[in-house]
Amino acid sequence: MLAASLTACGSTEGSSGSGGRPSIVVTTDVLGDVVSTMFGDAADVTVLMPPGASPHEFQASARQAAELREADLVVVNGGGLEAGLTDVVEAARDDGVPIHEATSTVDPTPGVHVPGHEHEHENGADPHFASDPVRMAQAAKGILVDAIRLEPSLDTKAVRDRAGDYLAKLAALDSEVRKILAPIPADRRLLVTNHDSFASFADRYDFTVVGAVIPSMSTADSASARDLARLAATIRERHVPAIFADTSSPARLADRLASDAAGVKVVALYSESLGKPGSGADTYLGMVGTNARRIADALA
Repeated sequence: MLAASLTACGSTEGSSGSGGRPSIVVTTDVLGDVVSTMFGDAADVTVLMPPGASPHEFQASARQAAELREADLVVVNGGGLEAGLTDVVEAARDDGVPIHEATSTVDPTPGVHVPGHEHEHENGADPHFASDPVRMAQAAKGILVDAIRLEPSLDTKAVRDRAGDYLAKLAALDSEVRKILAPIPADRRLLVTNHDSFASFADRYDFTVVGAVIPSMSTADSASARDLARLAATIRERHVPAIFADTSSPARLADRLASDAAGVKVVALYSESLGKPGSGADTYLGMVGTNARRIADALA
């Protein structure tokens, strides 16, 4: 299906990017790595967020806002993840820039609420779908098809070859993650996270999300003392051995919860931003593999 979609688009001259290449602006560094890897030299890819940035709180500079409005295509995560970029993304849309929301082509995650759709509580497009490489593959296909449709100047042969290679790596990553997680017994497949960021991972790999330090999809929200006390009690009752905190957010509340629950360790995961070079999580493939190994080490 993907190959057919890409092959159907021919290659023509003309683009606003350098060297005749289309310009693609991507909001998060996670999606930026995916897009850059798939398109290679066929497009000029600009990523707004640096490693370690929280997409819930990141705001664009004046220069970045101008880049958005001058792009041939803007790729956003969607699902309310980039709350601080809403205004500049909408300004670009008003200027006629095509906006692709990655969540638009991702399978819903059971139990995830879609922001802005208050009556749809059972299944929604999880804004944190990147924790699941299968859903990321769905997002990648959607980005590619939309980019080729909007920008026929893309070198479709080169893009098709690179895309096929990367999608194969995502499929292999899913298999690798399953092997890494296999030693974890069913009764220990319990996740407590800093906020609601691993629902897609839990759905894909048969984990139960026991709770979140911040019971929200955004780290910009807060937790009450009562919420923390209840979660600490649940952790003790269910013998949860670890709390998984986000590397892009302060771990203060997670540390406090671990202290209250007694004997529980805090483990850092990369959920919304890549790691710095040398971290083992400076690419999307590395990030998912690193997370899987840390979860297995903490729970097996």
